[in-house]
Amino acid sequence: MFDDVVNVADYPLTEPGSAAWEDVVSRTRQELHTVGCTVLPDFILPARHADLRRECADIAPLAYYDVETVNAYNIAIDTPLPADHPGRITMERGNAFVARDRIPRDAIIHRLYTSEVFQRFVAACFELPKLHELADPLSGLVLNVIPPGKAHPWHFDTNEFTVSMLTQQPEAGGEFQYCPNIRSAATENLDDVRAVLTGRGEDLVRGLRLRVGDLQLFKGRYSLHQVSTVHGDRARHTVIFAYSERPGVIGSVARTRQLFGRVLPEHLAAEDNAVRVDERLD
Repeated sequence: MFDDVVNVADYPLTEPGSAAWEDVVSRTRQELHTVGCTVLPDFILPARHADLRRECADIAPLAYYDVETVNAYNIAIDTPLPADHPGRITMERGNAFVARDRIPRDAIIHRLYTSEVFQRFVAACFELPKLHELADPLSGLVLNVIPPGKAHPWHFDTNEFTVSMLTQQPEAGGEFQYCPNIRSAATENLDDVRAVLTGRGEDLVRGLRLRVGDLQLFKGRYSLHQVSTVHGDRARHTVIFAYSERPGVIGSVARTRQLFGRVLPEHLAAEDNAVRVDERLD
């Protein structure tokens, strides 16, 4: 699929170890080290942007919509916390998700997600020996849909790293904003998080304008981030390629139901074997 979908002239996925491969991987690693985020423009060939956009727009109506009140840690808003804890600050989450089992197997994004060539490249960029597709039948590959007037508010990711690609731009708004390494595995850094959530931390925030076909690699476990409110008549669509460093990962029952409005037997069976990567709040 690579010659007719991926921009292999700029991103030689099929030539691991070559000088061109090493150059791309080195530049990507450097940006991930310094700001926790990197963008590979036109990763998908411009000639295939229309196909990418159309395929995702066709399945967008299958998204599970549930506007809800959330906090940056994606924990229950009535969780007992100190009075000044930023987890007490609530926001409205208006984005929706198309689950993996609703995405056609012949779609560009599904073929890319399951490609060992793509996985090898992404693993190299994150300096990991190997990546595994999630065993989760719903959350391994998803389309994130943000309708006009809605936003995906400030939050931290559960995974240490995220791989995503914009497939439809809104007419206005929908900017990706993030605070590089605002916390760490050792500390929550609550003062800075509170400052951003209350609008007093502008100096900590970076903005990023993404285009259709751009591949984004991001370390969202420790970088607070959001997508600002979408404006106009067109929704913002982003595909999320979810991988793990270990095989067999399945999402929790609570989080799965929150995102997709349903759970499957696999989620119930895996509930007692959840493993955390650190002791952060979420």
